[in-house]
Amino acid sequence: MADAKPVTVCHAPIPLAASHDSNARRTMWVVLLTAVTMVGEIVAGYLTGSMALLADGFHMATHAGALGVAAAAYAYAKRHAASGRYSFGTGKVGDLAGFTSALLLGLVAIGIGVESVVRLAHPTRVDFGDATLVAVLGLLVNIVSAVLLSGGHGHSHGAANAAHDAGEHDHHDHHHAHGHDNNMRSAYVHVLADALTSIFAIIALLAGRYLGWVWLDPAMGVVGALVIARWSWGLLHDTAGILLDRTDARLAAQLRAAIEAPGDVSILDLHVWPLGAAAHAAIVTVSSAGTVPVATIRERAAIVGGIRHLTIECA
Repeated sequence: MADAKPVTVCHAPIPLAASHDSNARRTMWVVLLTAVTMVGEIVAGYLTGSMALLADGFHMATHAGALGVAAAAYAYAKRHAASGRYSFGTGKVGDLAGFTSALLLGLVAIGIGVESVVRLAHPTRVDFGDATLVAVLGLLVNIVSAVLLSGGHGHSHGAANAAHDAGEHDHHDHHHAHGHDNNMRSAYVHVLADALTSIFAIIALLAGRYLGWVWLDPAMGVVGALVIARWSWGLLHDTAGILLDRTDARLAAQLRAAIEAPGDVSILDLHVWPLGAAAHAAIVTVSSAGTVPVATIRERAAIVGGIRHLTIECA
């Protein structure tokens, strides 16, 4: 081998996703919209004495808090992107925020599920008029929020596709290789979860008001809790994989093929993992019977896009 020393090729600083600033602005607008709605509902609840308005107002407060985590993550990642404190940049800050939001979403699902089961066993009086008004208002706010966030979600998924993303883990590598933003995804799923509960609530409240099906309200709560829990689990699975440096199998296969294709080099050890939505890192240990320069191996690896930090070790 012409060069027996480990050679590191590093593109510094590791960049944030191209859509980072746009996604940050979208998220901040949704936070402001949610906060204004929250204040309006709480004030209206106190003035009218409507517990339904008050309850939804405080629910919107938790929603605003979760979205605030996403907005704060964007700001922190941008502020410290070029800081030497982080060896591989701040690309994973968004995934950390997404993981946190997924945990909060899971807790919300558990709370909704438990309360719904209790109400199935012990039905309570429902003010169908006020409650329907609140549900419609919440749905409208979430539709506007979803429109604001959909442009930064990567593929403009609707509710069905978001659920598909959350459940189809086999496509994990595909999404992240194309710059999938889990921080934006977590905000989007929060909005979808809220919209879903509003839709289920409207259906149940109308059925209770006009058909007398009071049991449908808590039944819809159980269904909503199960769907939200599934989205939460999918988001937890994907963000945990990023935080734990899960191997990007698709990119690793491409890198192996590019380096070994001429037949004069064999890979002894290979590690490829995501650094966030915009970049990957790779460590490659190679062996060659001939004298293949490291520069040649580096050129072959450069064919594979998305690797921003590459270490080549010659055994």
